Amino acid sequence: MIPVELVAALQAGPLDAALAPLYWLLALWSDLLFAVGDATGLGFLDYRFMHRAILVGLCIGVMAPLIGTFLVHRQLALIGDALAHTAFAGVAVGLFLNGVFSLGVSPYLTAVVVAVIAALLIELISEATDAYNDVSMAIVLSTGFALGTVLISLNAGGLAVGINQYLFGNLSTVSAENAAILLVLFAVIVGTVALTRNQLLYVTFDETAAAVSGISVTWYNRVMVMLTALVVVGAMQIMGVILVAAMLVVPVAGAAQVSRSFSESLLVSVVLAELAVLLGIGASYYGEATAGGVIVLVAVGIYVVAVAIGKVQARAGADATPELGSIDSREA
Repeated sequence: MIPVELVAALQAGPLDAALAPLYWLLALWSDLLFAVGDATGLGFLDYRFMHRAILVGLCIGVMAPLIGTFLVHRQLALIGDALAHTAFAGVAVGLFLNGVFSLGVSPYLTAVVVAVIAALLIELISEATDAYNDVSMAIVLSTGFALGTVLISLNAGGLAVGINQYLFGNLSTVSAENAAILLVLFAVIVGTVALTRNQLLYVTFDETAAAVSGISVTWYNRVMVMLTALVVVGAMQIMGVILVAAMLVVPVAGAAQVSRSFSESLLVSVVLAELAVLLGIGASYYGEATAGGVIVLVAVGIYVVAVAIGKVQARAGADATPELGSIDSREA
């Protein structure tokens, strides 16, 4: 039997028709979580919007630390904030086009386009003006947020209400279309990192040596910022513009406290991010609080625990190291 979601998608517009296979996967995911809910008695699994929110959260728990680990080691942690504010401008563009011209475009698609353009502008400004990255990020951040606020003010009646969900995130507004778009972004991000991991790692730790070995440092820098833009737009659905950058940094910072290598740090950061997302979504549902804020608070709590564990490990290692006694020259 063909799922109702798939039939409806095929009868809708071209975007829904293109996403139809993903709608079918979402229907299977919902069937699975309905079964889990029946077996465990977890009430929040009785709702399809929670199924989509959990799936989006699980994807974010992989994407954000996957890219954030590279950003933190390159001291580009704040680029997430800059791109989040430009993604906000992209959402405002989409809402403005829908409200004024009735185009029916997805605000998340316009957010993807604007955020990717902004990511490239950050790199281009740094290259063309020899400015530090934080300068170009500040310019793009302020420009993006200014554009968003202007578009909102031009059509305040139609945009002011709808924009709140993008600023703060909302579990109940994760539509099937948005979840499907997120799955596409997830596949692009994970696939690109899998194919270019060695080059990205080389550029991250030694740009000069990478350039000497023939790697196009400029190209891979642009790949990294574009992937960051995609992560920001994907995470914006439940994290909101204001808090989205936290998922790029906090789990990675926690993993760095207890990890001994880059690969281990990457794996641990994904585990910590998934833990924060799942606990945060559950707590926000039962506590009727904003999901993004709860997820970030849980992530910060996990970071504090990781710092404490790291201190204990460091002290245990220091205690296990034998002390070298002083050498008596008379015994030589």
